[in-house]
Parts: sequence; structure tokens; C-alpha cells
Amino acid sequence: MTDKHHQRPHRAAADTGPRLAPLSEDGWDPSTRELLAPIPRDADGHLANVFTTLVRHPGLFRHFLPFGSHLLRDGRLPDRTRELLILRTACNTRAGYEWGRHVPLARAAGVTDEEIRRVGEGPGAQGWLPADVRLLRAADELHRDARLSAATWSALAADHDEAQLIEITMLVGQYHMVAFFLNSAGTRLEPGFETESLPAPTGAGADADAAEGAHGDA
Repeated sequence: MTDKHHQRPHRAAADTGPRLAPLSEDGWDPSTRELLAPIPRDADGHLANVFTTLVRHPGLFRHFLPFGSHLLRDGRLPDRTRELLILRTACNTRAGYEWGRHVPLARAAGVTDEEIRRVGEGPGAQGWLPADVRLLRAADELHRDARLSAATWSALAADHDEAQLIEITMLVGQYHMVAFFLNSAGTRLEPGFETESLPAPTGAGADADAAEGAHGDA
């Protein structure tokens, strides 16, 4: 066996396209059109790639959409709370697509540009209100430990009722699941959303995470 067999292979060049391409509208069959009909279109008249990709699994999509829409539009959490949790989850999962789509929603919910930048630094950054620290810490604990600590649960309970506490855990879990799909499928941000760059990771392992996620801005 020659030396070349012992050498580590070079990493393959990053693929510039998604692993699963969105379904083009001219290829939608009637059932696909029915599934996608309730979804609001972007300003350019197109649907977001997350939906036109996920609809490749129509049975799952049919059940996914009502749950996701409920959390996004009809949930019990204030809009600002919801978007802070989603943005921090996008940072934790290195989900550039999720980040890019939700930055405009966060702004509309009253999150300032400085706060959006600070989300990448986490709950330890200077300038957060105590209530925001609790939310970001909750997102981090759920990401890291798959549970809220007793201290964080108790602190959140001072600001939220039982239904909202449930929704915090389910919301973070939902956007982890969506991030797994987006990152794995290689879903690309649409024009107009690409300017919202995912903040660089901070803390231990940040360099490795950044390198690994450099091609996964989905």
C-alpha cells in the first residue's frame, strides 16, 4: 500500500446548489398548488424556498404547515419574544436560511438592529434586559441540554403563564427541526434576504463550527 493511501483526502469543494431544489411553479401539479395556496408570497410574487422544497413530501407538509403557522401567527408568545428565540436558535444551529428569513420579522416585531447583532453574542452580552437574558438562556439550554434548568424555568415563570412556558419549549424545538431540514437540504435564501448574514459563532468550538457551517447557509 503506497503512502497516498494513508493521506487524508482533501475536502470536496462546496456544492453551489441545494441538495433538494425547490419545485418550480410551472411544475406544480393540482395537489401541490392546493397545499401551497394558503402561504403568503414574497414581494416578488414567489413562495419561500423552504415551502417549495418541503412540499416534495406532501403528506408531511400537509400536517407540518398548520403547526408551524400556529406558532408563527397564532401563538401565545409576544412577537418579539418569539423572534428572539428563533434568531438565537438559528445561531445555535448555524441555520443561515432561518436567520435570513426571520431578521425582517424580528425588526417588524420591534427588535432593533443592535439587538439583532447582539443575538449572536448570546445572553452574556452587555445591554440585554433581564427578560431577554432569560429567553436567550432558555434557547441555549434547550439547544445544549434538551431541557430547561430549574433556575431558568422558575425565572421564565415569573414572566409567562403555563401555556407560554410550553410554547417556548415547543417553538425552540420546532425551529431546531426546521434548521435540520434546511441545513441538510441546502436550501438557499431568496434574493433580497441574502444580505442578512448569520453572525459568527462565539464561545468554545466557534472556529470549528464556523468552518463546518461556512457552506451550510441554508
